[in-house]
Amino acid sequence: MIVRLMGEGQLDVADGDLSALNDLDAELEKAIESGDEAQFRGALHALLERVRKVGKPLPPEDLEPSDLILPPADATMDEVRAMLGDEGLIPD
Repeated sequence: MIVRLMGEGQLDVADGDLSALNDLDAELEKAIESGDEAQFRGALHALLERVRKVGKPLPPEDLEPSDLILPPADATMDEVRAMLGDEGLIPD
């Protein structure tokens, strides 16, 4: 699965890593629903850090269609809320 981290580039993430990413996505949604800025910031950073850890960066010249687009680390809660679909940022 190709994941674009806004402002950073694309990473190839194995399907086997999606379950852990979904758990972090659920924590992010929970933080947004509660309006807890500190929890939101921690959950967003944890999700992005996990994608960076498990993803294999694609060369910039190999532009592939992205399956997922994740916000930058400095995104606001409102910006991320606008990106959320029915299944969060990462569909099941």
